[in-house]
Amino acid sequence: MKDLVFDLIEREKVRQKEGLELIPSENYVSKEVLEAMGSVLTNKYSEGYPSFDELTAERSLEERILDTELPNYRYYGGQVNIDKIERLAIERAMRLFRADHANVQPHSGANANEAVYYAWCEPGDKILAMNLAHGGHLTHGAPVTRSAHIWKFIPYGVTAEGDIDYDELERLALEEKPKIILVGYSAFMKIPDFERVAKIGQKIGALLMADMAHVAGLIAGGVHPNPLDFGFHVMTTTTHKTLRGPRGGLILSKGKVSSPLRKPEKTLENIPTLIDRSVFPGTQGGPLEHVIAAKAVAFGEALRPEFREYAAKIVENAKTLAAELKERGFILQGGGTENHLILVNVEASFGLNGKVYEKALDKVGLTLNANALPGDKAAAFRPSGVRLGTPAITTRGMGATEMKQIAEWMEKVAKISQKAASEEELDEFAEEFKPIREEVREMALKFPVPSI
Repeated sequence: MKDLVFDLIEREKVRQKEGLELIPSENYVSKEVLEAMGSVLTNKYSEGYPSFDELTAERSLEERILDTELPNYRYYGGQVNIDKIERLAIERAMRLFRADHANVQPHSGANANEAVYYAWCEPGDKILAMNLAHGGHLTHGAPVTRSAHIWKFIPYGVTAEGDIDYDELERLALEEKPKIILVGYSAFMKIPDFERVAKIGQKIGALLMADMAHVAGLIAGGVHPNPLDFGFHVMTTTTHKTLRGPRGGLILSKGKVSSPLRKPEKTLENIPTLIDRSVFPGTQGGPLEHVIAAKAVAFGEALRPEFREYAAKIVENAKTLAAELKERGFILQGGGTENHLILVNVEASFGLNGKVYEKALDKVGLTLNANALPGDKAAAFRPSGVRLGTPAITTRGMGATEMKQIAEWMEKVAKISQKAASEEELDEFAEEFKPIREEVREMALKFPVPSI
């Protein structure tokens, strides 16, 4: 008898095919990425690292990888194929982001961030990062996280226009002298001024870190500035979201690369090796080599010219969708978007809390997430906003016509939802949701999910 898990997987396939994914941190991988993830590489333990000899961002390994055997820094034998796969992932990531080094082993973006903190900071050191209530990420200082119990996070906020408050950031940097200045977010629709932040960091000798988990694909595709080009020392990211790879983390850095077996002096030049030692054995055990193989495939895909077209289309669709929503009475944080992400104040727009609206959209096959906005009091339970984006629907080939239709459906659902006083009361309007659900399903099936 087939395990129930496989039945549930099939149901999830149907959900993905028949609905539209609007969560800005979600995407669809290619069939090749999926195949690498499900490969026999999951059977192999590979604690340690491949050799970095002769590995530079300028010199590709693609033509000589199969014939090259270099020493490695592994704790297990049988690494002849694993080493080459991981080296390919490293090389491709370096080339993609113009980095001096890449660590492809972090299991997640959260792990990647903590590895950087651990590499550079001592317990109690200060880290300047975006306020969680203004769009920052949990790993940037949320009291419920382990990081916040080890290091002291100093929050900076955003302006009324939704941009980073650079004056506040500079004032706090000069007053607090943090060891790290972190630019990163999970709900922010502007393009950061990396050059200005770099100048602030240089005044105090801070490590400059960018958590670009949301926009890494836009950076790879050339439609968003790369913080490493402006003097930032480290960039962390997830490998899914706009980068369209498997779920995992990645750390890119500038500096000198050397053997992770030797403990280097704690200098900015040595940050690549400090990070390698921090990832393993500092904060993680064995790497997930099947995931690293899938990362290598995704990085290879992102190096192709068509990925640049895809990245540009993500931003184009996001701006179109934002404009269509504004025409229909939706009030947007920051007035619109400069990237892939849109924040909507549904409380100000329609008198709804974000959770009720999220649940209502679920009923018609439009998936997004409730999100707190600056100033929310009961943010976790009744946020005033929702967060949505265009990476996944752009992967499916949708464009301006579909953005207009999605905005129209969102308006209809909002007006139906105004009749309900709670999530539970939404069920009373099932008949009004039903025709919208059928329209969403019909359109979704016209744009197949690549890997299904």
